[in-house]
Amino acid sequence: MKNNDKIIQHLAIIMDGNGRWAKKRNLPRIVGHRAGAKAVRHIVKACINKEIKYLTVYAFSTENWKRPAEEISGLMKLLIEFIDAEIEEMANNGVKINFIGNISVLPTKNQQKIAWAEEYTKHNNKLIFNIALNYGSRDEIVRATSLIVKDVELGKISVDAITEELFERYLYTKGQPDPDLVIRTSGESRLSNFLLYQLAYAEIFFTDIFWPDFDEAEFSAIIEKYNERERKFGAIK
Repeated sequence: MKNNDKIIQHLAIIMDGNGRWAKKRNLPRIVGHRAGAKAVRHIVKACINKEIKYLTVYAFSTENWKRPAEEISGLMKLLIEFIDAEIEEMANNGVKINFIGNISVLPTKNQQKIAWAEEYTKHNNKLIFNIALNYGSRDEIVRATSLIVKDVELGKISVDAITEELFERYLYTKGQPDPDLVIRTSGESRLSNFLLYQLAYAEIFFTDIFWPDFDEAEFSAIIEKYNERERKFGAIK
């Protein structure tokens, strides 16, 4: 880390463009997703090198179930392949894998593999790697609200005790700082129901590069631009 670098505790990424990357090469979409999985490996290493503590990637949204069944099945198989191929190296590098989202509706094999990966890496703390799977921010907010209501009904908390700090403890990202920086690849300029609560004051960068082509050089270029920004959080400086 350079002396003039701003500290990035938490990086969030919307990994977009796998399908278009494949289409551009006349390849099946699943080939693009497989290439995207390799890019994940590179960004994890880059975060470790830049001493970033938290990384959250958008892998599969609550809206992605609208995709063709064949593609969804391929993505579920790819998830298992990714964990099997990468977990040993990630564990050795101090990465803790954490899945956020409604995992309960995934295929049983995927649920078992996810539970195993989280257990296998639970004592690591060099990089907390959140994989957002069957995740939607609106769903997360509704879920958090429902849990709070239940705790109020059970007498565990009072209505007057509900604050932003308490609300955050009911989110999937509880105990983690909000993202400082969010990057979306492939030229799209929207958040697509990703961490809407947590990204309130994040710096946002959009790049035209498809996710499989996103490398450490592009990442470093964005970091340089990020370092030029002044984060005010609503105040005047």
